[in-house]
Amino acid sequence: MRYRLAVVLALAALLGACSRPEPRPTPAAPQPTSASPTPVPTPATSVAAPLPGFVVLTDLDPRIHADIRYATPHNFVGRPITGYREPLCLLTRQAAEALRRVQDAALAGGRSLKVYDCYRPQPAVDDFVAWSKRPGEQQTKAEFYPDVAKNKLFADGYIGAPTAHSRGSTLDLTLVDEPAASQPPYRVGQPLVACTAPRGQRFADNSIDMGTGFDCFDSRAHTADPRITGTARDNRRLLQGLMTDAGFVNYDREWWHYSLRDEPYPDTFFAAPVARSSVG
Repeated sequence: MRYRLAVVLALAALLGACSRPEPRPTPAAPQPTSASPTPVPTPATSVAAPLPGFVVLTDLDPRIHADIRYATPHNFVGRPITGYREPLCLLTRQAAEALRRVQDAALAGGRSLKVYDCYRPQPAVDDFVAWSKRPGEQQTKAEFYPDVAKNKLFADGYIGAPTAHSRGSTLDLTLVDEPAASQPPYRVGQPLVACTAPRGQRFADNSIDMGTGFDCFDSRAHTADPRITGTARDNRRLLQGLMTDAGFVNYDREWWHYSLRDEPYPDTFFAAPVARSSVG
């Protein structure tokens, strides 16, 4: 009985984030590596509402594109996630202002930012945990984790909790050509293609080629994976350079994942929903 309880507690500690339990950037420390990540601490504070000093990113900079996947069925769960009441990118003002500087630099090179996820409320993390306990729910496995068994996603570190997204200065994003090409809408029930397939075969995201799709649970999504070469490798380096110059740190196991180094709420995990009303 004690052994079973220990297993349950261990699993609970792993569940509920964007992909793996990402490290928190600190000004004095070098960027963590996949071999020795700095674990995110247990939430010291969980705050429901309001979100102090947060903004709607596209209000601050309407030039930035948004494709908020967790407000839609096109994600690894296969349905809209609890807490995403509106398809908005909410961020602390500090992170949003820094991202506006990134957008200026990207546009100078004919590219634009597109965000997939920004602030993520604690109820969304709880939803991921609940999903993990239902082995029959694997509607989007063929796209997001084609080569990993669902019951190994957590033990292998592909999903973790708590998540830096709940602190409001972490986001998932990519680059698109400007002007941005149109993107076909996702239709529930459409044939799924592995996120690791070549760009012309996987979901027709208008992102420039990054080597895999977003939220791809595969080692090829690691930012510096040696199998990613040519244009896709260059595109990842471009995004990383733009974000690093503005004060963001990449999580090296996800090419899309960045946190503001000097985030204003390093120990606060918020629970207010993703909605305009949450920012006042």
